[in-house]
Amino acid sequence: MKKGIIALGLMASTFAAAQDIYKPGKGEGIVYFLPKTALQVNIIATKVTQQPGEFCQYANRYLRLNDVSSQPSVHWEIKQIDVRSIGVPDSTKAYIMKLKDKNVASNVELTENGIVKAINTTAPKEENEGYQLEKPAAHENARKYMTEEILMAGSTAKMAELTAKEIYNIRESKNLITRGQADNMPKDGAAMKLMMSNLDKQEKALMEMFTGTSDREDKVFSFLVTPEENLRDQIAARFSRQLGVLSTDNLAGEPVYVSVSNSAPLPVPTEEGKKKKGNGILYNIPGKGNVTVSYNGKEVFKGELPVTQFGYTETLVDGLFDKKINTRVIFNPNTGGVVKIDKDSSPAAPHRHGT
Repeated sequence: MKKGIIALGLMASTFAAAQDIYKPGKGEGIVYFLPKTALQVNIIATKVTQQPGEFCQYANRYLRLNDVSSQPSVHWEIKQIDVRSIGVPDSTKAYIMKLKDKNVASNVELTENGIVKAINTTAPKEENEGYQLEKPAAHENARKYMTEEILMAGSTAKMAELTAKEIYNIRESKNLITRGQADNMPKDGAAMKLMMSNLDKQEKALMEMFTGTSDREDKVFSFLVTPEENLRDQIAARFSRQLGVLSTDNLAGEPVYVSVSNSAPLPVPTEEGKKKKGNGILYNIPGKGNVTVSYNGKEVFKGELPVTQFGYTETLVDGLFDKKINTRVIFNPNTGGVVKIDKDSSPAAPHRHGT
């Protein structure tokens, strides 16, 4: 007898329960799902936290710096928007892989959600490329670069005045070194680079006493969108400079729109072709979709991604898994497509000769 694939005409809730508790009985098999595509919209947003400097009120007087805030503030910026195609179980494509004595397709690897990953082998570990996220850097303690005169000053105003003079002295030292006119010039290029780096560090720390500090921290916010033919300007999320990334129903932010179109329509199998498939293991042949994301009237993402819903389902012939052939199949759990098929003949059983 050949192994068959039986579509389960059950509701989605039944499928979800089945993949956790289902135990095949005699003559039954393994329940598995093929995936459908969900578009994961990843918004990398930067939280900018600004703290005023201790000498902020003297920034204009001693350093001629305008627009230096005396109040702490927090705002958000969009750094990047990226879209990835991921697979989620398709409740309309749940199947039973029957276990029969005459086939060797009983070693089936599934994802946690019940999506088929491999048959008679182990699927390679998925490595999702991460994002380079910015984190707040440690700030130098400016007081360790202050002279005794600065630290012993009798008022904040006097400290600010002397600190400003120290900043000008550091800048003058950097100019003299650059022109080769310093009294104690570094011996070589490496020593010069180190000296300039130390002077830059001192200047930055002392300047922050006036300008304050600014910390930047990236965070990733993910939203799922179901692709459809000619999907136009669907709101995936909202964004506010004051509040950051928001849900679609929070009108405090401006919408982030997603649009999808079928970039390469595939021919739909005819009814005659479907009948010829016969029994076997089903897999997806995904189509492709053009995906664009826009915010504030600007296109911030454009790419072509695999979309299972724009393709169709095919069958691996049942004969691949009889006992004479050892077939190994690896599937893409995001699309349900076949990644690799290997097969070799199983060793023949030894014959016993009579005497």
